[in-house]
Amino acid sequence: MADYQEKDLQKFLKNVDEITSLIQEMNSDDPVVQEKAVLETEKRLQFMEQDREEDECRTTVNRTVISPPQAPAKNADEISSEAFLASVEKDAKERAKRRRENKVLADALKEKGNEAFGKGDYETAISCYSEGLEKLKDMKVLYTNRAQAYIKLGDYRKALTDCDWALKCDEKCTKAYFHMGKAHLALKNYSESRECYQKILEINPQLQTQVKGYLNQVDLREKADLQEKEAQDLLDSGKDTAVTTKNLLETLSKPDQIPLFYAGGIEILTEMMKDCAERTLFRTHNGFSIISDNEVIRRCLSTAGKDAVEETVCVSVLRLWQAVCSENEENQRLLVMHPTRGQLLPALLASRVPTIQEQSLALLLQLAQTENGRGLIISHLDLTRLLEALVSFLDFSEKKANSAMALLTDLALEERFHVWFQASLPGALPALAAVLKRDPRVTSTSALCQCIAILGNLSAEPAARRQLFASEEFGDACLGLMAKCEEDMDLFREVMYTLLGLMMNLCLQPSLVSEVWAMEVSRKCLSLLNSPDGGILTRAAGVLSRTLSSSLTIVEEALRAGVVKKMIKFLKSSVF
Repeated sequence: MADYQEKDLQKFLKNVDEITSLIQEMNSDDPVVQEKAVLETEKRLQFMEQDREEDECRTTVNRTVISPPQAPAKNADEISSEAFLASVEKDAKERAKRRRENKVLADALKEKGNEAFGKGDYETAISCYSEGLEKLKDMKVLYTNRAQAYIKLGDYRKALTDCDWALKCDEKCTKAYFHMGKAHLALKNYSESRECYQKILEINPQLQTQVKGYLNQVDLREKADLQEKEAQDLLDSGKDTAVTTKNLLETLSKPDQIPLFYAGGIEILTEMMKDCAERTLFRTHNGFSIISDNEVIRRCLSTAGKDAVEETVCVSVLRLWQAVCSENEENQRLLVMHPTRGQLLPALLASRVPTIQEQSLALLLQLAQTENGRGLIISHLDLTRLLEALVSFLDFSEKKANSAMALLTDLALEERFHVWFQASLPGALPALAAVLKRDPRVTSTSALCQCIAILGNLSAEPAARRQLFASEEFGDACLGLMAKCEEDMDLFREVMYTLLGLMMNLCLQPSLVSEVWAMEVSRKCLSLLNSPDGGILTRAAGVLSRTLSSSLTIVEEALRAGVVKKMIKFLKSSVF
């Protein structure tokens, strides 16, 4: 047998073995193995088509035969083999066609399921995803979507099973690991949950921030679980404070009592919240709902113009929340994430009753002391309303104003706050412009400077800067505050210095600066170059360097005003 014939025979036998293996896999009971075999068969068919086209284009020169080759006689085995391959090819093509048709149907069912999921109809969503999987067994998104729907219904075991199937389809499916981690967390399988989230990081290191948040959730839930076990042990042991906490909550659950009855009980309960066990028992015995769902207490909390009794109830509730949330992240989560309480906190902060304002601010400051607490505030409270309430504190005493700005500073350090700020700036602009319109003579200087500094940092973001410049009101407010500070530079030196810092950031992109506004700012900064204060002079020069290019007229004015000589003098004094 010629060498080329021997090679062709070996190639044929190898193909037969591979095709036989594929046929076995296509008939496998495992749907994922079955679908992968179909995909591999499709690839082989494509290669066969390519080989056939190449064969048709070949000449006999490759075999050093000049005359047209004569077709050799075929024996029975060759005929049988060719018929076998033709049968396999036909079957594979039919399977590929059915797969394409099923893919279209599965995609349609996925979209239908997603629509039901978006409406909160999780049962229908599961039904659609399941029907889609009957059409296409290896469509991983149907498994992960169905797992998410099962999680919404609290069926965590089925969610885990679906995640396993998704990983059989794609071992690097991060979405499957995410849902699996969430299901394990709900089942209190903390180690398994961590492993799932860490696997996400191994697959995609760029998700480090998100994974850090997931792992933090696991740590907090595990810590809360341990606290609850310890608290229950104390209660079972008959410890006086634990029993008293439980009894007080039962007493407060009585409906239709006078407001002062609840206020008194809440004050006693607050005094009991001395350690972690009592705070945890408050949570495990439904303390938050007992307080928030009580009609009398709720009426006192929501009434706009509060009388003395309503004020007493409000203050007692706020002090209780401070006590139960102290060093207890799970209590903080339950307080802030509840929709009613989440809406209530900014409203109480904006109250016209000083004691309610003070206690609301104290509670929010307490929450903002930790990264977890700041995250809860930013993610679950109405930040526009909260910002409006905080800047309104600039009109109060220096102590209150500084406390409010300290809270705003803590929040502004978070990246999530910057994301919110850029997305929600149009709604917040009136409150921000109002900050700059305040009379520095009747506003806490330190608090006002702190607020302007926060605006300066936020305006360093290009997206925020564009929106601020789009507001004529904000630009005019900057000019107005500069004019007020010029009236008494000795008194308002700190405010002017901080304001110039804000304006330097605003002018980082000269192309955004309008010519009219730039001329006004430049004229004011030119006059500030005569200031004996090095800090003011330096920042005024910095603003000028970014505004002069906006107008040839202002450049000419600056030259006539001797700006070059002033800057040379300033540079010399800086050197020496």
